[in-house]
Parts: sequence; structure tokens; C-alpha cells
Amino acid sequence: MLYQRLDYKARSRLIHFFLLQITWDVVLSQLHYIIPEESKHGTFVGRIAQDLGLDIGEINSRMLHIVSRDEKEYFQVIVDKPVQMYRVDVEIEDINDNSPVFPSSVNRLVISEMKPAGSRFPLMVAADPDLGTNSITNYELSASEYFTLDFQKYINQIKSLELVLKKNLDREKQSVHNLTLTAYDGGKPRLSGTTHIIVNVEDFNDNAPVFDQPFYQCSVNENAVEGTLVFKLNATDLDEGRNGEIIYEFSNMVSKVAKEGFILDKFTGEIRVKGKLDFESVKMYEIQVEAIDHGDLQLVGHCKVLVTVVDVNDNPPEMTVTSLSVPVPENSPQGTTVAIISVHDKDSGSNGKVHCYIIEPSPFKVNPAFMSDFSLTVNGPLDREVKDEYEVTITARDEGLPSFSTSKTLKIDISDTNDNAPRFIQPVDTVFIKENNPPGSHIYTASAFDPDIGQNSFITYSIRERTIEGIPLSSYISINPENGKVFALVSFDHEQISYFQCHIKATDAGLQALSSNLTLNIFIEDINDNAPTFTPLHSELTIKAPKSAEPGHLITKVKAVDLDSGYNAWTFYKLKDFGGSGKSPFTIAHQTGEITLKRSFTDSDSDEYRLHVVAQDHGEPVMTAEAQIVVSVVESGEELKFDNQETKVTGDEFSDENIYLVVAICIISSIFLITLIVFTVLRWQKYRDEVNELKENYRICSNTGGSWMYSQHTQYNISSNSVRPKSDLIVFTPNNSQTLGNEEQVNPQGVMSNSYYKILAE
Repeated sequence: MLYQRLDYKARSRLIHFFLLQITWDVVLSQLHYIIPEESKHGTFVGRIAQDLGLDIGEINSRMLHIVSRDEKEYFQVIVDKPVQMYRVDVEIEDINDNSPVFPSSVNRLVISEMKPAGSRFPLMVAADPDLGTNSITNYELSASEYFTLDFQKYINQIKSLELVLKKNLDREKQSVHNLTLTAYDGGKPRLSGTTHIIVNVEDFNDNAPVFDQPFYQCSVNENAVEGTLVFKLNATDLDEGRNGEIIYEFSNMVSKVAKEGFILDKFTGEIRVKGKLDFESVKMYEIQVEAIDHGDLQLVGHCKVLVTVVDVNDNPPEMTVTSLSVPVPENSPQGTTVAIISVHDKDSGSNGKVHCYIIEPSPFKVNPAFMSDFSLTVNGPLDREVKDEYEVTITARDEGLPSFSTSKTLKIDISDTNDNAPRFIQPVDTVFIKENNPPGSHIYTASAFDPDIGQNSFITYSIRERTIEGIPLSSYISINPENGKVFALVSFDHEQISYFQCHIKATDAGLQALSSNLTLNIFIEDINDNAPTFTPLHSELTIKAPKSAEPGHLITKVKAVDLDSGYNAWTFYKLKDFGGSGKSPFTIAHQTGEITLKRSFTDSDSDEYRLHVVAQDHGEPVMTAEAQIVVSVVESGEELKFDNQETKVTGDEFSDENIYLVVAICIISSIFLITLIVFTVLRWQKYRDEVNELKENYRICSNTGGSWMYSQHTQYNISSNSVRPKSDLIVFTPNNSQTLGNEEQVNPQGVMSNSYYKILAE
């Protein structure tokens, strides 16, 4: 039996122990067992007694036990005397439980780019504590076009490892190579270990300096001062360190004259002016330059520089404006000539060739005309309302090196044309007028703006004529043509007209007049100017109530009508208590006007009650109406008798007298209706005549005075057979300059669809 766990790496391959019997110190026989490493405690090893041929009973009596050479006891057997010794070998079998391990995770090598192909570089091998096939059996190197791996096996073991160079390295192409080396063992499963090999390629001076081009051309003015930069050379060396450091020098082939005129900075490669240059003496210099590196074996690069001496341009152009046509109308078409400009340059060749242009953005353009003449023309749309003046700077520049230029600024004014119609702030507006307004009150001011100037911006206002239920709009409102103020000519009554619409026209005074329209929605707001009115119209109403009526019994119902609208017409009913006792048996519904019995009648109650009903609206100020209802309390039999008698009398009377009364009423009503129709027709005809006379008077006044005024006024008494007479209204003369042929009819009760306005339902 295994007493402790076995570890092949901690113990030798064979464990020897002896079975002792206390008789002779002689090895009688030998046993050999095999057990894998990592076996757990209690693992079966072998049957010693059976393998030695010992009797089981004898073993127990002789106390068989184990003696081991090691200090740890891995096996346990029970022994006894007499002493006999048997040798037993236990072989620990290795398993593949260890991966190959390199001494370092990274291995760095430095190899010169001059090393020839086939060069070898030793590498450190990996270690694996396992034995046999479980130890390292192979190495592999990651793919590389420059390196391969070589190793030799000795007695199935790899003792040396080398990195072999397959072809020459080039630091300028690749300065660092990253490789991965992997070691594999032969166990099952197969285990591996890796290390990274970093190869840094060491530079060698194998590249000469190279200019970015072998031939350069440049120029310099003949009046260039000392130190003027002529040209900057640039050479590069693919090597690094000192092998890549460059200095610049003139070649021995450079002439003495060139060395006197130019100097070369050996570190920056800049060629600068050293002495005075003269175009008339030397027009071109040919300079050979060398670039030398600092390697142990210096390498040299070559280039040639041709320096052309340029003649000096020392005369600026001269500019003269021979014609200028200002101001320029804003509606001038493209191509309109504004000015003629003459330019002259005393230099010759390119130095005397001149171009004219405008630098800043402008709606004008300079065009070549004849020889040295140029024309300034309109090149884009002009808008005086955006910009009414331009300062155009014209520049004349020659083609010399360096070029000279002359500039002249022209001030160009833009004149106005009538290209903008008057504009209202918004095309639709709303006015709210409280009824019973004083005639002639100011209700609105129409305001339009015209961005033009002078006569083109002078605005007059007018109202487009139309009719409202057959009455001209000019009878209701008028407008001041100069300032756009709108006045109410009448005192409006919400109960007669609640809404109407007018169109205000703004027209400028340009030769081709332009105009725009404003739609004005006028709402007449209701005020609480009508008190509630009870129906029926007689002052007293007598109601009989049975004395036996129960609480909640309906006595009667009153109804009051208010000609106002909205809250002003919302009627509230209450009973007026004169005595202040509060013991009345009646109550009234505040909203419906129903008078009901609050409690049953008692013997102490009166036989007759005079109820004062108050109808009150919700307007400001509050207006009320009062009606008196007489309630007679009767016994049930008396009420029935009284009703029958009243019915009988009524029936009898109606059969004789009331027939004549009804006929008379019908005749009188017919005569009154005919009279009313005739009166209305005559009154309307008279009204139309007066309106026409007012229009004619206004035309005469407006044509002679030239401004709006209250020339005359006519008073009208307006009344209706359905409502009480209204106050006198002052109707001012209309100010329309002309009467439209087709007058429009307006429904004052129409509902507007415009989203700007909201009409409250009554």
C-alpha cells in the first residue's frame, strides 16, 4: 500500500527497501514493482506475501515490516521476528506533466547588416524535467525570409541550438526582426514553451548621400542684398548615426566668380547672396555642390545648381480714370460701363505688362478694352436697400519679379428705383372694439414700410370699398391716407353686428406704383348694456297653490331674456326677501327659475304671498330685472272650483267678444307691417342718396386739399322695431380715392377660418 504520494522528480527512479525477519541478515529473494508518479495515498503496489510465497499466518506472527533507505516512508508493511531480509524494488514511472521552459522570455541579438549569409548565432536551449519521450524533442522558429533554425540531437537529446542567417540583412529596409522560438516535448499530450527573439540590425555606412534631384534651377534679383536666400538644398542618407550625418560643400569645379557671389551653409544647405550681383556682367551661375557623410569611409553625393540673375523691375504702373458715370441705378443690367481706366508702365517685357483687377468681393468687374485701357462694368445685381455706396479699389500690377502695383479707389453711389412694394409687418391683423364706442374714436393704426427712398417710399393708405349687409364699409370706418390711422365712424352695437372684415391697401408714390394689402378682422366686443327682461311682459302674475302641496311642489317657472352675449347674458335668479324673516315657504332654482315649495304650508302661513323675483346677469356692472308673482294659497276644492269657473268664463267670452278682438289685432298688425316696409324703403333710398353725396363731397375735398380731413358729417338716427332705439351716430365721410365696381357682401355673423383669431361662442 502507498503511504505517501510519489513524485518522480523528488525521488530516484527506483526505491529499494528490505523486508526483515529477525533470524538471518541474508537477502533471500528480490521483488520489482512499477507505479506511476503522482499516485495518491492508498494506491495498490503489490502483494508481497503472495509474491514471496509466505504464509499469511506466519507473516502476522513474525511482524513483517519495511526498512527504507530514505527518511520518508512511502510504503507501509506490518512485520515481526524472527528476522529474514527480502529486497523489493519499486520503480516510479514518469508522466508528461512539465512543459519546456526557456531561461528567458526574451532573447535580444545585435547583428551587423554586413554579416554574410550562413552566419550562425547560438541560442539558449529550453529545459524540461521530464525524461525520455516526455523531454524536449523538437524546436520550431516563426516564418522569416532572413533566419532559420539549426539544432543537432545527441542520444535523442538536443544539446545545442543555433540561429542561421539565410540572406544578407539591410537595416534601411528593416531594422528590427521579431521572431518566436518554440520548444516541444514528445509526451502525450504534447507540451510546448516559447521565447521571443528580437534581432536589431546594426548599421553600416553603405549608403551615400542623395539629393532629392540632381539638377536645380533658381533665380535671384540683381539688387538682392547680402544674406538673401537663393536656394535651400536637401540631401538625405539612409544610414543612421554618424553614417547618416551630412555636410554641404562647393565642388572644386565651382568658379571663383561664383564663390565671390554666393556662400553655402555646410549644415543647412542654404545658398545665400554673398556679394553684389550684376545682371549685365553675369546672367547665370553654374554651381556644383557635394554632400558628404561622416562615416569611417566617407561617401559623397553630387548635384548642380543653376542660378539665374533677374533684371530689376523698378517702375510701378501709372493709372488714370478718364471717365466715370455715377450714380449707378440699382436696376442696371450686367455689363453696364461705369468707368474707363488707362494704365501705363515705363518698364519693358514682363516688367511692363500690366493686369487690372479688383481684390475684394464686389458687384463690379474690370475688363480689358483697347491696348492699355480697361473698363469698369457691373458684374452682379445691385440693391440700394442692401448697400447704397461702394468703394471699389482697382489694382494695376505688372508681371515683374518682384511685381509693382498701383491702386486707386473709386466711390460709386447707387441710385434708387421703385423695386420694393410697401410691406406690412403681418398680412393679417385683428382689432377688438367694445360696443358703444364714441364715434370718431381711433381703433387701429396701419403701418407699412417701404425700403425705397424719396418719392418711391412715400406711402398712402386706403380701404377697399365693400358692403356689410347692404351698407357701405366706408359708413363704418375711415382711414387717414397719410398716417394709416383707422377711425370708427359709428358707435357699434354688438347685438346688431359682431364682426366684419376690411382690406387696407398701402401704395407707394413711385412712377410705377407698387402696393400691398392688409386684411383687418374687426370684432365688436359685447359690454353689459342690456338688463334681463322677464316674460310675460305684464307686471304681475297670480298663481294659486294648494294648501296641501308637499315640499318640492312646482309653483311656477319664470324666464328672463338678456340681449347681451356670453357672461353678460348668463342670468341668475333669486328671491328678494323684503321682510328679512327668511321664513318664506318658497325657493327658486338659480339657473332654471323654477319656483318650488320649500316646506309644507301651516295654519300660521299667510293666504297670499307676493314673491319678488330678481333676474341678475354676470356682466360688469351687474344689471338686474325684477318681477312680482302673487301666490294665493287655497284649499284643494276651492282651487278646482276656481279653475272651472275661470275656464267657463273664458270659453264664453272668447266665443263672442274675443273674435272681434283678434280680427282687429290682425288688421292693425297688417297696416303696421305695410307702413314699416314703406318707411324702410324710403329711408334706405334717402340713406343711399346721402352716402353718394358724402362720397362726392369727399372726392372734391381730397382732390383740392390733398390731405385727409373731417370735411363734413351727417347724423343718423338708427332704430329697430326689435330693440330699443340707439344713440345718435356720427357718420364721417369716406376717404376712399375711388369706389370699386364690384362691392363685396360680408356676413357679419360668419365664422372666420383664420388661425390668428378666436371667436367665443355665446
